[in-house]
Formats: sequence, C-alpha cells, structure tokens
Amino acid sequence: MLRHALWILRTKGLIWSARNMSITTTVSSFAKLDKMRDIERRAQARWESEKVFEVDAPKTKGPHDENEKYFATFPFPYMNGKLHLGHTFTILKAEFAVGYERLKGKHCLFPFGFHCTGMPIKACADKLNREMKDYGYPPVFPVDTEETTADNANEISGGADLTKKPKKVKSKVAAKGGDLKYQWNIMKMLGLSDEEIKRFSVTSYWLEYFPPQAMSDLRALGVKVDWRRSFITTDANPFFDSFVRWHLGTLYNHNKIKFGKRHTIYCIKDGQPCMDHDRQSGEGVGPQEYTLIKMRIMEPYPEKLKHLTGQPVFLVAATLRPETMYGQTNCWVRPDMEYIAFRVANNEIFVSVKRAALNMAYQAITANEGEIDVVATFTGQDIIGVPLKAPLTSYDVIYTLPMLTIKEDKGTGVVTSVPSDAPDDYAALRDLQKKEALRKKFSVTDEMVLPFQPVPIIEVPDMGNLSAVRACEEFQVASQNDAVNLTLAKEKTYLKGFYEGVLIVGPCKGQKVQAVKKVVQKLMVDNNEAVLYQEPEKTIISRSGDRCIVALCDQWYIEYGEETWRNLTTGCLKGLETYSTETTHNFESTLDWLHEHACSRQYGLGTKIPWDQQYLIESLSDSTIYMAYYTVCHLLQGGVLDGSQPAKYGIRPEQLTTAVWNYVFFGGTPPQDSGIPEEALQDLRREFLYWYPLDLRVSGKDLVPNHLTYFLYNHVAIWPKPTREESTTDNRCWWPKAVRSNGHLLLNSEKMSKSTGNFLTMVQAVERFSADGTRLALADAGDTQEDANFVFSMADAGLLRLYSQIEWTKEMMDVKGTLRNSPQSDYTYLDRVFESEINNAIKLTNQSYSHMLFREAMKAGFYDLQSARDRYRDLTVVGGGMNWDLVNKFIKVQALLLAPICPHTCEQIWELIEETGSIMQARWPALLGDGTVNEVAIEAVHHLIKVTHEFRVRLKKMLEMKAKSATFKKPSYGIVYVAQRYPDWQVVILKMLRSLYDEENNSLPPNDEILGHLKNEESLKKVVILKMLRSLYDEENNSLPPNDEILGHLKNEESLKKVFKKVMPFVQHIKRMLPEGRASALEEVTRFNEKEVLENFSTYIVRALELEEVWIEDVEKSTDKKIKEDCIPGKPMSVFVSEPQKPFCKVTASNPQVGSGYFSYPMTVYDGDTVARVIDRIKRRAGVAGSLPVTLWMHKDPEVSTRRIPSLDYQQNLCEVPQSDVFSLKEDKLRIGSKIVGDQLLYTVPLSET
Repeated sequence: MLRHALWILRTKGLIWSARNMSITTTVSSFAKLDKMRDIERRAQARWESEKVFEVDAPKTKGPHDENEKYFATFPFPYMNGKLHLGHTFTILKAEFAVGYERLKGKHCLFPFGFHCTGMPIKACADKLNREMKDYGYPPVFPVDTEETTADNANEISGGADLTKKPKKVKSKVAAKGGDLKYQWNIMKMLGLSDEEIKRFSVTSYWLEYFPPQAMSDLRALGVKVDWRRSFITTDANPFFDSFVRWHLGTLYNHNKIKFGKRHTIYCIKDGQPCMDHDRQSGEGVGPQEYTLIKMRIMEPYPEKLKHLTGQPVFLVAATLRPETMYGQTNCWVRPDMEYIAFRVANNEIFVSVKRAALNMAYQAITANEGEIDVVATFTGQDIIGVPLKAPLTSYDVIYTLPMLTIKEDKGTGVVTSVPSDAPDDYAALRDLQKKEALRKKFSVTDEMVLPFQPVPIIEVPDMGNLSAVRACEEFQVASQNDAVNLTLAKEKTYLKGFYEGVLIVGPCKGQKVQAVKKVVQKLMVDNNEAVLYQEPEKTIISRSGDRCIVALCDQWYIEYGEETWRNLTTGCLKGLETYSTETTHNFESTLDWLHEHACSRQYGLGTKIPWDQQYLIESLSDSTIYMAYYTVCHLLQGGVLDGSQPAKYGIRPEQLTTAVWNYVFFGGTPPQDSGIPEEALQDLRREFLYWYPLDLRVSGKDLVPNHLTYFLYNHVAIWPKPTREESTTDNRCWWPKAVRSNGHLLLNSEKMSKSTGNFLTMVQAVERFSADGTRLALADAGDTQEDANFVFSMADAGLLRLYSQIEWTKEMMDVKGTLRNSPQSDYTYLDRVFESEINNAIKLTNQSYSHMLFREAMKAGFYDLQSARDRYRDLTVVGGGMNWDLVNKFIKVQALLLAPICPHTCEQIWELIEETGSIMQARWPALLGDGTVNEVAIEAVHHLIKVTHEFRVRLKKMLEMKAKSATFKKPSYGIVYVAQRYPDWQVVILKMLRSLYDEENNSLPPNDEILGHLKNEESLKKVVILKMLRSLYDEENNSLPPNDEILGHLKNEESLKKVFKKVMPFVQHIKRMLPEGRASALEEVTRFNEKEVLENFSTYIVRALELEEVWIEDVEKSTDKKIKEDCIPGKPMSVFVSEPQKPFCKVTASNPQVGSGYFSYPMTVYDGDTVARVIDRIKRRAGVAGSLPVTLWMHKDPEVSTRRIPSLDYQQNLCEVPQSDVFSLKEDKLRIGSKIVGDQLLYTVPLSET
C-alpha cells in the first residue's frame, strides 16, 4: 500500500517527497522501475527504426502456403476514452500469439484500428454542450451528496419491506469530489483541463484526440502492431466509409438485408434503436416475448374504476407459460404499487404498471405511438378482491389477491396464479388460506380464497399432476417468505414440468408441454383472450442514461437466423478453433436464438446506408469483416488514421467503386475504368490473397452473442464459397480459422470500476509496473472463460523478477571466464539433468503457446525454468560449479521462450549475450543435445530438493521446540531412512487406485467413492485382518488371543475404524502427488533409486541442513516402530542426533601449497566415507569456493612423512587419493583400501583460480 501511495504521488509530480523519505526498498524499487522503463523505450525505438512489425505480402506470384503467415486481430476499441487494463488483457492474448508465431518463422500481421461509429461519442459531445448551457463554463453543478444505495434500490423494486424508507448515503464518487452523472466530471477524471474538455463538445475532436492517445499507449506497452494499417471508422475516413458501403451493399444485393417493423430494444430519449454498443448497461440483452393474459373485471367496478362502468376493463398479466392458464385460481397484485388504467387501440382498457404501458405504447397496442391514454391511477390495494373472468380456467370467477414480492421492473405488475405448477403461487395462496389475520389485513374475504384449490393440468413424471404442491412438500417450504426452499422447489418444478410434462386438459391434451406453448398462445390471441407483448429481458440503460424499452420500429435489419444462412454459419463454426468448449457452446446457443438485427439508426456517427441515406449503419454492422480492410488500407490511407494523405499509388476514395472492391476481394478481371493503375489493383488483390483468411480473432466472451456471431455470419455471406470442406490451395476458404474469447478482468480480486476508484488505464499500468511487468502480470492473470485477476503484488514481484534476470545475466557474462566450460560430450550428471529440464521447458512452453495457454507457457518457460536454474546452481556448488556452455544455452533459450510475453526484457538479454540482430527476428529454440528429456532424472532431482526442504523444516521445528530445555544438545548429525517398497496393505491400495485413475485428467475419484471401493476390496480386508492380528499378537508368548476375542474385535466397528484410520491418509498422500504430474506415484516402487540419489547428494543435504554429517540408511535398520510404519517409497524419514552414528577417527587436513592462504584443520573421517564427502568437508572447513576443484592426497609412508621437513616439491612423498575410493576403519586404523592413511590428509587447490 505504501509503494502504491508513493506511486500516486510520483505520477502527480510529487515524488520528491517520496525520494526524501528514508524508505530504501521503495526508492530502490522506483530505481529498478526507471531502469526497466529505459530498457523498454530503447527497445521500442529500435523496433520502430528497424520497422520490425511492418510486413507486406511477398511479391512472388502464384498461391502461397497459408501456413507461412499469421494474421491476428482484436475488436477495435471504442474511442470515447482511454484504453484500460481490461482492453490490455484481451489485446495481449492476440499479441502473445503473434509473438509466438513470429518465433515459429511465420510472417505475422497484427493491425489495430479505432472504432468511432455509433452514438456514444455524439451523445457525450451533446451532453457536454447541454451541461455548459445549463451550468455555465466551466460548469458549476448542484451539490448532490445523497444517493440511494444499491441495496435500497433493490428493496424498492423487490418490495421486501414496504414500511422502510430508502436509506440515503454519501456516494463514494461524491466523497471524492466528482459526480459521474455529469460528463464534464467523467472527463475531469481523465486528467483533462476545463479548456480541453470544452473542445470535446465538438464531435470531431473526439476522433482527433483519443485514437492518437491510444496509439501512444499501445506503443508504450510494446505491442507488435503494423501501424501503417491503422484507421478510424465513420465517414470521417472516406476510404473506410467506401469499404463499409460496399460491404452493406453486397449484403443487400444478396438479399440479407430487409426493411420493416421489428421488435427492437429502443431508447426513447435518442429516438432510435439501442444496440449493444450504444448501451451503458445491459449489453447482450434482447427483447423477451410474453403473452398478456386478459382478465376481465366483472361489474360492479371498484371505486377507482366506477367511471369506466360499461367499458371493457382488463387486468393484463404477462406470462411466459400460456399453456398453464388452465390452472388459474386467482390473480396477484402488489398492494402498495401504483397501477394505471389506459385505453388501447381497440378501445379496451388495460390495467398495468406505467413502465409496461410505455412498452405497449411503442408496440402498436395503444392508438398512437408513444402515447398512453391514462384513464385512472390507483394502487394495488384499490383493486384487491375484484372479481375477474379469466380465460381457460375451470373457475367461473377468480379474484385479485395481495402478493408483496411482485417487482415493478418486470412484467406488468399483474401476475396470474397457477398454484398447481408454480411453487410461489401455491405458497402464497396457502398462506392466505391458513392465516385469517393476513386476509383481514388486506380486506380479503373467505369466499375469495378458501374455495380455490390447485387444478391438475400437467402430469409430470415422478411429481404427479400437482408438481408445485409436491415440490413444496418435498423441500418443506414454510411460507411465501421461505426464499431458499422456494428456489429449490422452483428449479425442480419449472425445468421438469416444461421439458417432461404432458398437458392433461384442453384441446392439446396428451401432448408435451414444450410442444403446445405456441399452440395455446395462438388459440388465446385468436380468441381475443391474450395479446403478444415484449419488453427487455433485463434492464438496459442507454449511453444517454435512458431506460430502454422494446419498440416496433421501421428499420433496415440484417436477417440473421434465416435458415439457409444459419446452416452455412453453423458449418463455419464446425471448423472453427475456439480453444474452449464453453466458447463453442456459446456460439451454438447464439445461433439457435439469434434472429433479425437492426442495422440502421438516425443519430450518431457512422456511414450512411448507400441505398437509403437518411439512415446510418450502426456500430455492430460496420465491424464484422473490416479485417479484410486491414489487408489493403496501408495502400490507400498513406499512414494516417483518417486517410487524409495520399498513399503509395495516390488512390482517391471516389475511385473505390463496387467493381474495384469486388475485384480486390472476389477476384476476376481488374476493372479498366476506375482510374487506378493496374499495378495498384494487383497489389491490393495480392495483399488480400496473402493475408486472408484471418487466423485468429481475440475478444471478451461477452461479444460471442453479438459481434463474434455476426462476424461469422458476415464472412459466410460475403465469401460463401468455397466452404472449409471444399477449400484447396488454389481455391481457398476465406472463413476465419480461430476465435479466442476470455473472461473479464478483476483488479486485486474486485470488479474494475471508475466509480469506486478500482480502475487502471493501460498507460497507468505501464507507468506503475513497466510494460513487461504489466504484460507478465496479465499473462499470469488467467486464460480461462472465468474472470481473471490482476494483482498489484504479483505485478510488483514480476517486475523485480525480470529486473533480477537482467542483472543475473550481466553477472554471468562478467564471470563466465571463471566457470567450468565443458562441451556437451563431457557433461556431468547434473549438467544432463539441467539440459533435460531446458528441453522439457521448450516442449511444454511450445505446447502451451500453441493452445493459447499463456499462463501455463509463462510457468513452464519462465518460473519453472528459473527454478530449474536455481536447483542446478545450488546442487553444483559441491560438484565443480555451473557449466558456462549450459548456462549460456539456458539464457538464450529462456529469452526466446519469454520473448512473446516480455519482449523488452528479452531484447535486452539478447543484446547482453551478444546475439546478432533483434530477438524479434529470432526463431524458436531447438532442443539441446539429442533432444531427449530424462524424466526419471528430473523427478529424482525434484525429489531431492523437496525432501531436503522437508528435512530442513522438521529440523527447524525441532530446534524451536527443544531449544529451551536445559539438557538439549543441538544436533549435528542426521540419519535419513529410505523404504524400498510399500507394505502389503498399501500395495493393495495402489493397485486399486491404478484401476480408478483417470489418465486424461490426471486425477482420482472423490474420497468417498475411493473409500467405498476399498471397503469392498477382499484383498484389502485380508490385509486389514492381518494388520489387526499383528496388533493383537503377544510376542512374549508367541500367541494370539482366543478366536471369540478376535471375532469380537472384527465385529467391533470402532476397532475396524482404527485399522482403517491409516488408509485414507495414505490415499491423500498419493492424491497430493498427482497435481505435480506424478502419475508414477501410483507405482509400487519409485522410478529412480531413492537411496542412491540421496547418497550421491548427501553433501548437498549436509550443507542445506548445516549439519556435520548425514547418513542414508534402509528403513529396516531403524529400531523406531513409527518410522518403520510411516516411511514409504518417496517419503523418507529423518532423525537428528547430537552424536555420530558411525565409527570415526580424527585426522588433520593440511594444505602444502606455499602462499595459498589455506591452512591445516582438524577433520573427522567416518567409516564408509567416500573421498567426495571428505573433500566437501574440507572445502566447508577451509572456505574453498564451491566451483574450485580440490585434490586429496595421502602420504606414501604415513609413519615417517609427518616427521619430515616440508619440501617445495611436496608431491614426491604423496600419492593422490582417487575420487572413487572409500575410507574404512579397521583395527582402529583409517584406511584407503588396504593402505593405512595415518593421522594426516593433504589437500590442494588450483592457485591460478583462487
């Protein structure tokens, strides 16, 4: 938090105060950030000057292999503000893929455009003008410190407690000094001055200001964009305007666009349809069709309606289930809710809430569009107890009754009651029937309630013909306020009733419910008993701040959903790579329900419909195939966003006729009358032919139900042939190859929101964490359809890790001359293990990148590979140090693996290791050596590190627990016990677990399922019985108890539980190892010789535990019963003691080299010591650097040599002790083989390397 606060000061020019604070780590972090930003700016300048990302189609003639190129796009962002971290997250999915494909040798194109079409910009500019008109310049807004809380807004709409007034609280935004309901304050939050904000009142200024800002921010992020191909939309760019007119004209000529009245989401304030991109909230929400059930009020009318006597008055209830109207018993209204009676087109009177009436007024239900002829206003209480004549029900008369949970924002406020099949209705009716006080409270008489019982109308398997009654009983619903159990009852009743129920009444008797809905609806509409009505499925707020309705509009609409077109699009989806079954299912679902989409509007910015220029093309309709425009726009626009400067051939917008566009995108003969040189036309055609089809489209998952599905529809409409199945090299299918969608981005585990302050723009993130720090954290945020999470602490840690990697590389380059430098043929065991780890990282990272799993790629290619480097460094301390040949390969490989995600860091490392050219031009690393991955050796080393850590933790706990004891002696020695095989009972369990193992998901079933199998396993029962018998065995008398006593134990459930108590902990141990990818955990022996590995690296264990010595022993040598029980393969047990556990003798280790700086030290040598262990002991005692080799010597004649005067030619009286020899103690003499060592050993160190 402190660092974040200082960063805020820094960004406001107040960092001097932080610099003067005595906070070393914070100032140090800023210094590292500054260095990283300098590195990034230098890299970006290099890429810009070398035009690394500018790429054109090859000039060669003939068809190209479409696998040699990679063309990726991101939906161009809307230019009414700065790009934020959510944009950044999705953009980088495409950009990472481009970086990877570049390394694989492909020509990669990643263009980036800017969307300005639609009403948001125009609405914002108009809003600024209104605010200046109403509040002056600069505007002085009225102080509004109170806002209704969200919770209370819900209470108002839900009617939870009608006696409480809404609470008022000071909003967070107001507390921060700005109210975001004013556009001026929104602009202030972007850091703009009043004078600059004033300029935004002119629509065109938005197009001049925000696109260049976005380009600058994207450049700072280091994206691999060919900026020559960038553009803005609308008629402000005449080239793109021409392209969109051609696109829509082609759809129109193919009969895909129609004109007529259609139910559409509509903004009354704007006076036009409100499409997804025009909405402040409610994106993806469409119209919901209801059946309005007309329930006629019987005379005499209640007081508030008496003046309408003689006229037909209907309560209209909106229902999604018209087929259930046979079971109506009453009608619900909310007592405190305000209702209106209004006249409709046929002179009937309808009763509903005003919101629903407004929807009806725009759906040709009222006489005049947009007008509500209100004839009465009243509350629900005024019409409780009114008798009604309802269609289809078996009751002659039903009554209006009170229900407190009716919401005003859904339906008409009038709810018809079918208690046989609706748990809410049954619970509410039952409450009124049982509670006399409740009836009296709302003036409900007995005859209005008590005679009415649920009517059987639908037979539901396993639930009978009163499914709601059955469900309420099953889930023990106490009352209509029992929300939890009512929800459970509804979930079961509605799904099962609709999909499995059979109607048992009426003309459709005997038919499935889902098949008769439309039939019953039509029957009622034809008999004037119902009306079709639509309203938004959920609340939709337009960019103008208006609540949207559903209206019947005259409009041009694209006929999505037309059967032939939909079938072709479904075929396109079948061959589309989506990287996620969820994305595929979302596409399939959308194709099932999607139908006409309005493509015209009269307000905002955009391109005029070419055949009806009073309309503009809306923003979701000019953005479906513009990827094709990317392929050619650099030859048209001259590198400027609005095309105001001529490009290479000087082509003018008016020259881009339909014939020209048809030639570019469809082929054929170049048009001769366009005035465009044939060479230019051929270049345009060649660019399209090379880059299309699109290889990847990346987007948020919320665009699947609209933009991305339209994107597929339009591609198959414009390029219907050939299909994927018909595609050949010479006759290519032009449909998109892949779509990758992702979830939203959380910021520190909370939703990003400007109003709460939990918000970060792209440029703020780059300034705060550096470009690569931001990129790394976003790669780590997540790859699934679930919401990802950008965490500040992770971004901070990532930045420091990248900085450390650069510094470590510099250090290695400085000391490379001091490192061992062995060729591949002379690699040590640890060299080969590290080589295998590098190869494994190359393979896993490649696999993850190819599936667009960037978090996994980063884990394998950065974090895990760095951990492998650290293991290699630590383990080689006692074995001659790291090998420069391998370290150099590691640095190069890791730079390449990480380059798609952190290109600036990797560019710097590439320069440090003196590689030629930019890393952006490098290729994917080849596997080292013969390319093999020794998984067993890797597993062995991982196991060594893991158990050493466990030993260290155990030793630390032991020291903490016993340190206060007066008799405690700090341990200097350790014994590690290793098991070669599992006990019999565990072998049985392993065999069973292998049979249950899911190899594809690397998992085992839940524990209860495993336990069920184990309890039925006969072989385990035998082993358990043997285990119990061993516990009853009388060793002294070599006997077991009498049979009846043994039988008593076996029958005793508690006794069996005690025997089984170790079974599930063992299962859990095995399951814990599976996520590590260790399916070998299910084997009965480890894949490596555990004892041999621990013995070979015992010197590492000794150093890690800071002990004098550690011995590795078979568990059979332990006398501790618990150790014998708990020690299993892969789970060694450690014991720490203060006294040596092996015979030993004391010697002196002397250095005979004159002027070496090494001295003589007392040394302990144990029986069975290897020469390597003794040398390591000497190196630790003498302080010899880990990478320096030490040679061990002994006297040729140990009896006389120690009494001789030292000679400069010391080797004449010494013999070298081979590394393979082992020391032994025989007859109290230290020996090497049969030779007696004496009381002195000598060691030498290469002086030239000290």
